Amino acid sequence: MGDRPAGLGKIAALAERISDAFAFPLRLSHYVELVNPLWASHDMQARIVSVWDETATARTLTLKPGKNWRSFKPGQHLRVGVQIGGRHFTRTYSISGETERDDGCFTITVKAIPGGRVSNHIVRNLKVGDYLPIGIAQGDFYIPDAQPVRPLFITAGSGITPIMSMLKSLDTQGRMPDVTHIHYAPQPYDVIFAKQLKALGEKYPRYRLQCVYTREPGGVDTEEGLRSQHFSQAQLERYCPDWRERDVYACGPQPLLDSLEQFWEAQGLRRQLHTERFRAALSASTGPGQKGRIAFARSNASFDADGQTNLLRLAEDAGLNPSHGCRMGICHACDAALASGCVRDLRTNELVSEAGQIIQICVCTNVGDAVIDA
Repeated sequence: MGDRPAGLGKIAALAERISDAFAFPLRLSHYVELVNPLWASHDMQARIVSVWDETATARTLTLKPGKNWRSFKPGQHLRVGVQIGGRHFTRTYSISGETERDDGCFTITVKAIPGGRVSNHIVRNLKVGDYLPIGIAQGDFYIPDAQPVRPLFITAGSGITPIMSMLKSLDTQGRMPDVTHIHYAPQPYDVIFAKQLKALGEKYPRYRLQCVYTREPGGVDTEEGLRSQHFSQAQLERYCPDWRERDVYACGPQPLLDSLEQFWEAQGLRRQLHTERFRAALSASTGPGQKGRIAFARSNASFDADGQTNLLRLAEDAGLNPSHGCRMGICHACDAALASGCVRDLRTNELVSEAGQIIQICVCTNVGDAVIDA
């Protein structure tokens, strides 16, 4: 009896291969997708089953994933695709809900960024019943199960989403630890999950939330030395006096994470700080960009480049749709060969000029003219 599921699985796989032979040049999965996209096995999609506006600019989508979906660890992220104007775009979003749901669904929470075509499309235009291509959950930003922790969460804006996933799972499991949470937002009405966070504080006295409003006149602090509305050691000492003894999980805009990394490094406690970035950490430019002309050889397209903007964004603005994923140099979905010319890695300022070398167009810009084999 124990071998039966495995045997049935082998028979099903064999039947699918035989069916694929008759469906050539497509696969049986492509025809199944026409009936229900969630049944397809050649790619992975999710159906929007509900939407909820967290704030005026942030929306939570509850997604029902299809075949091949695997579970996730609270704090991880995944790639989400959308169609806009007949073109496919991919972005990476943190999962914002608990992993213990019994309906097989999960949530993402997206904040509309000014000028962000994908985030605004998701927040303003998507509706219940729409299907979205998704990837598997990835990332190592999560609390380990094997050891007890006393976390200090430091978040800002939509950086609260992976932390919310952790908090919801800890709540569902009934093992909320001693937590201090410092969250930065422009105004009180900008706090994503405000009601849920308040409810957690009422349910668990050991969960302590301190919101800092960065655009409130004078800030929330009025004591001498505590007037800063952004991260400072004085704030840290006031809201979490035992911060040196805690593991820190931080997510938010790049300036905040840069400040935290510099501070914990200076304290000799860098190993206690765990960060999740929505964008690649870029190096300070060594000088003005060198303008040039970029050509994408396979697409038979060329366009002007400023030597500062990443090649992926330039290609998209020119109407191209190159393969991409995380947009921050992690997933390598945008890898392409440099045919000629020179590019600069925006994270390190390293120059790449060897023909045939693989570059990541999401984190590289041009140095003069260049040809990309894409």
